[in-house]
Order: sequence, then structure tokens, then C-alpha cells
Amino acid sequence: MAKSNLVVKTHHLNTVLQNLKLAEIRIVQLAVVDARETGKGLTAETPLRIDALRYAEVFNTTRQNGYLMMKEAEDTLFNRRFSYIDDEGRLVKSRWLSQVRYLDDEGAIEVVFTPAVVQGITRIDGAEEFFTKYLLEQTATMTSNYSVRLYELLVQWKQAKKTPMFELQEFRGQLGVEDDEYKAMSNFKIRVLDLAVEEINEKSDLKVKYENVKKGRKIVGFAFTVHEKPKAKVNVVSKERDASTADMFTVEGLNDKQLGRIARNPSFVADYNHLVSSTSPAGQDPNAWEFEMINRLKKDASQFKKRPIKEYLEY
Repeated sequence: MAKSNLVVKTHHLNTVLQNLKLAEIRIVQLAVVDARETGKGLTAETPLRIDALRYAEVFNTTRQNGYLMMKEAEDTLFNRRFSYIDDEGRLVKSRWLSQVRYLDDEGAIEVVFTPAVVQGITRIDGAEEFFTKYLLEQTATMTSNYSVRLYELLVQWKQAKKTPMFELQEFRGQLGVEDDEYKAMSNFKIRVLDLAVEEINEKSDLKVKYENVKKGRKIVGFAFTVHEKPKAKVNVVSKERDASTADMFTVEGLNDKQLGRIARNPSFVADYNHLVSSTSPAGQDPNAWEFEMINRLKKDASQFKKRPIKEYLEY
């Protein structure tokens, strides 16, 4: 996974995502990632462009559908409000966005975040303990709002491996469940909690499990265990492949010069240009592309499966 897809958000901001729909959460996620990737950073004055193509690539949909989803999300995101208690113990109220502009002919959206959001989404190095980190890819394939929200809550406790009790009413709000929704505990578990846990376990880097916390017979909250899944080994060839062709998809024996030749091959570019954003340095500069692809090939060649790697040496 590309380091540029690391998202860093303050815990304060994490706790107010419950009001956002999935498409809105994704716009915020892309804003954080692209602000880093472009080196632009986030300010309360500078518009940040998000392309429908970029949205489509990350979240595995069509460009047209990505644009429609972004446009629909804007209608509600612009009017969203949230509140939190700051470090001085004072109540702060804010909106998420101060400005939205649609570039219909370019299939893009420009957003400007409010100062409270800009302060919450930060690029400051150090003070790691104050921030929640996760990779965009961990939630990109999730289809439930509840899964993304629960992941954001639980990933904060990855090092501790267990959470404190989440009090039921507050927990429902953090997941974005309205007061009149899923009042019966059985419905809440089936349609919200179990669904989210299952999707997190299937699609993310976490393995989570919850237990009921009761007062008498009544469930008053939930506590979670949170474990990080073992990381896959680099360049491990699938056992299902025929042994005689296994090395066709590795880069063993190739030096950087040969890898550079592969990365410059027009067929290779056509096959894998979806791996980088059009707004990133690697998407704009051939030298940056070559440098990026050499590093990716050396780190994990298993993502380049469209044809045997060494075929790209001939062109």
C-alpha cells in the first residue's frame, strides 16, 4: 500500500463522523490523502480538487457514478454541522465545508474545509499519540457507513488490543444510528453491529470481536478486542500457480536498470496507470512514475499480474 494513502485525523474529528453518509466520509478521506499526495496541504482558504476519476479508482466504481455520488454527497455535506469539546473544555460548533464548487465539464469537485476541520486534519509530524492513523485502502471497499465508522473508532485501540466499554447510547450515535432506528437490540446487532464487525474482519487489516456489557439483564454497552492481522509476506508466489511459471510474476534477478525499462514500457504504463492518481507526481512526471514503479515492483511484485513481468523488457 502506498504510504501516500495514510490518513491522519485527530480523535476529536473522529468522534463526529457519525453524521456523515458513506459518500461524504469518502470525500473527507480523499481530501486528507490528496492534500498529502499533492503536497498542497489543507487550509481554510485554498480549494482542494477531487476528481471523479480519482474517486472511481479508489472506490472501484465508474467515473460517471463517482461523479454522481460526489454531487449527491455535496447536497448534504455542505449543510452538515458538528460540535466537540476542545482542549480547554469549551464547546465548539462548526460546519465541515465553507465552500463547494462543481466543475461539471471536468468531472471534478472543489471543496474548502472550515478552520475547525483544517485543524483536525493535520500533517504535523510528531505527537503521534494524539492522532489516529489508517490507510485509505482499509475502508475503500467497505459498503456500509457503520463499518467505516466502527473501523475509525476501533483502529485507535489497535496497540492496546482492547477498548473500554462504549456506552450504548453514545455508541449508537457514533455509528450514526438515529434515536428512532433499530431500537430493539436484536435489530441493532443484526443490521448494524454484526454487519460492521463482519465487514471489518473481511476487508480491513483488523480482526475484531465484541462482548456485551450488562447491568443486570440489560445490555448497557459493548467492549471490543482489536488485533492487527498478520501482514502478508512480500513476493510470495501463490501455491496455486504452476511451479514452472511461478517466477514469471516476480522480479528476482532483475536490477534497477531493467526494472526502469519495464516501468517505461508503454504497455506497462497502460496496464498499471490506474495505480497512481493523475494529480500525483508519479501521474504527471515520467521520471517520478519510473521511480515509483521500481519501488513498488521491488516491494511487492504480486500486484502486477496482468502479464509476466519480464515480458515488458521487450519493446
